[in-house]
Amino acid sequence: MENISIIIPALNEEEVVGRTLDALASIGEMVEVIVADGGSVDSTKTLAATLSRVIDAPRGRARQMNAGAKAASGDILLFLHADSVLPEGAFGEIRRILSDPAVAGGGFSLRFDDPAYSFRLIENGSNWRARCLGLVFGDQGIFVRRSVFERLNGFREITLMEDWDFSRRLGREGRVVVSVLPITTSSRRFRRYGVWRTVWRMQVIKALYLLGVAPERLSRIYEKRP
Repeated sequence: MENISIIIPALNEEEVVGRTLDALASIGEMVEVIVADGGSVDSTKTLAATLSRVIDAPRGRARQMNAGAKAASGDILLFLHADSVLPEGAFGEIRRILSDPAVAGGGFSLRFDDPAYSFRLIENGSNWRARCLGLVFGDQGIFVRRSVFERLNGFREITLMEDWDFSRRLGREGRVVVSVLPITTSSRRFRRYGVWRTVWRMQVIKALYLLGVAPERLSRIYEKRP
């Protein structure tokens, strides 16, 4: 049975990282969990150290995930956001999907932790994109064989859209499969800045990325909160 390593990039995530790690512990299978911390100044590292291995990494999600992957020992790498909770049966599902040699990697169906109808619309759009276009984003829990990850030289260390870039390159290695099992992700960003305002901002950033705007410029737009 192939071993799975879970890499969680974190920066000041004391609000959510405990819930995510508790959920992993409750699944019941011993897997390697690495929290790659980008310089937290809150209690993230202290909380994470009780249920995972914590490493210090250069700040930036792509850099943190690459550092976590380098430190990991698993045959399969799963990149999980600090505010996302895996579904029951996730590890067996990952192994089942990757047992097909034609599959390069994949992710889970997106579900938010908010019952509002607006989030069902966002979920449907994200899951359609992932299944039809093969673009799995970080909040869906990207998983990949280590051999494929290394062949792709990991995530490009750009300031934004590293998951989009990785998914595009992953699709050239084989099929990208989206599991029907749902990963539950926090809706806190939408609640904080407004649901449709946040959706609009994200769509603008994606459009600009497709038009060739540098990720560094997009990151500045992304960080300009209302």
